[in-house]
Amino acid sequence: MFDRIAPVYDGMNAVISGFQEPRWRRRVVAATGLRSGMAAIDVATGTGKLAGSLADRVGPFGRVLGVDVSAGMLERARVAGSDAPWLEFVIGNAMALPADDASFDAATIAFGMRNLPDYRLGFTEMVRVVRPGGRVVCLEIARPRSLAGRVGRLWFERAVPLIGRVVGQADAYRYLVSSVRAYPPPEGIAEIMAAAGLAEVRWAPLSLGMVTLHTGRRAPDRA
Repeated sequence: MFDRIAPVYDGMNAVISGFQEPRWRRRVVAATGLRSGMAAIDVATGTGKLAGSLADRVGPFGRVLGVDVSAGMLERARVAGSDAPWLEFVIGNAMALPADDASFDAATIAFGMRNLPDYRLGFTEMVRVVRPGGRVVCLEIARPRSLAGRVGRLWFERAVPLIGRVVGQADAYRYLVSSVRAYPPPEGIAEIMAAAGLAEVRWAPLSLGMVTLHTGRRAPDRA
């Protein structure tokens, strides 16, 4: 499915997000606490936009690895990131990341966690590859609680399948709506993150609660 939607993925994200996606991406990057020379992994990287922003943050003395199961998505990501040799993209499973333990300063996932069959395992893998004290950041579509946010959610659930039909990907975008409905509320995700080994778990609603930004820190190893 993700290979099929790769050609329209970025354009659809722009429309579905109300063109807020760049702002959300900046919030994710800021939440990582990354500095020049650090290392980050972006899980379910898709076409690599977030990974590219992370690469801009860490600079040429840093390292960013983008991981995705879709070869079609990664083909586009590699083209977009070709001017940053410290940015690498590999095919891999979020449930068994192709990375060594404690090898990154931060791990991110944007609009990918709800696609995983086991959220706790997904977060556990991100914790595994992050160094003690490193941050895990998750951005995901949410179920808004404000009146304005619920109106936006109604638009999302009605309009997205129609737009998907226009671009010839009706099934994929019906799945998007159903996956959002099945995703736990922010409190539930926070509990899962804590169970996966993260401390200082916090979340913040963005854009009237249409998306939620979760952060957590891998606890330092005890001596």
